[in-house]
Amino acid sequence: MQRGTQHIVDSNRGYTKLLCYQKTVVIYDLTFHFCSRFIDKRDRTFDQMIQAARSGKQNIVEGYVDRATSFEMALKLYNVARGSLAELCEDYLDYLRVHNMCRWSDGSKEKEAMRRLGMEHADSEFFIKLAESRSDETIANMVLVLLYQADHLLYNFIQSEEQEFLKNGGIKERMYQARVKQRGY
Repeated sequence: MQRGTQHIVDSNRGYTKLLCYQKTVVIYDLTFHFCSRFIDKRDRTFDQMIQAARSGKQNIVEGYVDRATSFEMALKLYNVARGSLAELCEDYLDYLRVHNMCRWSDGSKEKEAMRRLGMEHADSEFFIKLAESRSDETIANMVLVLLYQADHLLYNFIQSEEQEFLKNGGIKERMYQARVKQRGY
């Protein structure tokens, strides 16, 4: 292709700038921290929670890269990410329930404070330092707030991707347009 010409397959490295991706990195790191401190490594839940957190993050990456050639695959992978995060959410809720711990209620000062922190910060280091001196009950509730935020961000991102597809089409349209332009029609 000539200089200045739009490529058929776009560059795919921008996922690290997505807030939904950044949030899932924090969730993965906090989940690893949580499991390492509070769940026996021989317990199947240890691996399940870490893998669900990883899957939530990795499917955003894979979807973002795959969108260059298939919006359909990208949307499927983003929804797989949402499913993995929902599974992780259930694991944290189960942990609180079976350990007879409290879940922060809507409007509670703890939940509202965490919601604000979740909106202000997107780096793992901040949350890991916060979690180091907190109980398992507090960390589980912290991650639940972040999971709800990540789901909301991911849902909105999926909606914007759908609009992008409707506006600009997919690879078949780009291939056709490039071919037409190359032939001078």
